[in-house]
Amino acid sequence: MKKRTLDNRGFTLLEILVAMAVFGVVVGAVYSAYYTQQRSYEAQTEVSFMNQNLRAAILLMERELRMAGCDPTQGANAGFTTASSNTVAFTMDIRGDSAGSDPDGDTSDSGEAITYALGDPDGDGDTDLTRNNVMIAENIDALDFVYLDEDGNVITNLASNISSIRSIQISLVARTGKADRAYVNTDSYSNQQGTTILAAQNDNFRRRLLTAEIRCRNMGLK
Repeated sequence: MKKRTLDNRGFTLLEILVAMAVFGVVVGAVYSAYYTQQRSYEAQTEVSFMNQNLRAAILLMERELRMAGCDPTQGANAGFTTASSNTVAFTMDIRGDSAGSDPDGDTSDSGEAITYALGDPDGDGDTDLTRNNVMIAENIDALDFVYLDEDGNVITNLASNISSIRSIQISLVARTGKADRAYVNTDSYSNQQGTTILAAQNDNFRRRLLTAEIRCRNMGLK
């Protein structure tokens, strides 16, 4: 009876403390792995959304800029109206009034005058890409346009040579909506000509640069 009592005496305080310490280490390791994985997932989600945002913006600008100067009737005087490093405005005669769908010799119909620029239409303090003052891509840190003539040379005096535009190089820098505290962005971003369009911000936001060169196929046809 005495031996059976001693064999069933339970855990000592030391054994309980050791078990609790081991359990704490295991739980801490599991939590650390979960936290790291969760943070990585959130970062990848932000980057994925940023890339989709950037590609969609470039595709829309490419499609519409190709149509700049479209003037089938030769009477609408369509073309570029503003050309600067961060703003482009142009017209095109691609539809008629509400009674018809064919070009009608003017650029006053809906969707025939387009302006791309940076702005903050939602008032959140972050710059966005706007089309006619309506946001089409959020969290855009830099927008840059370079204008080329028919020989592929950069047009320097746009005020007097705006009708000489044949191609446009677009550079867009987008950033994630949320900062990643485990990451520091020390990169600067340049356009296709090597000119810096966004200096290193040294912050916790991930960014992407996307560039494209668009041939304005309707310019120079007159």
